[in-house]
Amino acid sequence: MSTLGKKIRLLRHQKGWSQKDAATQLDISIPAFSKIEAGITDINLSRIIQISKLFNVSVLQLLSSSDTEEIKDYVNEIDAIKQKLQQRDDEIIELQKKVIDLYEQLYKK
Repeated sequence: MSTLGKKIRLLRHQKGWSQKDAATQLDISIPAFSKIEAGITDINLSRIIQISKLFNVSVLQLLSSSDTEEIKDYVNEIDAIKQKLQQRDDEIIELQKKVIDLYEQLYKK
């Protein structure tokens, strides 16, 4: 996968968008966007400008390879936070079940 495609994919993940979301905003098909991310399609300058505006980054940031690791770290951090939130949600649900059980035990007597 090309560096540019990887960066676009990471930026899309950072926004929490599906390929469909990004493709719709760029007014292109989902397969066309998928090919951009996969590095299969060469992107012209006007499309690069359009993508940089979509993700609110400069063309230079989009084209530079040095930001890729920083973005990847950021995405990994977001994924870790999402996972922790899911674990907390699961814990809350379990605690709610216990409260309900205790309530039922208390008032069944």
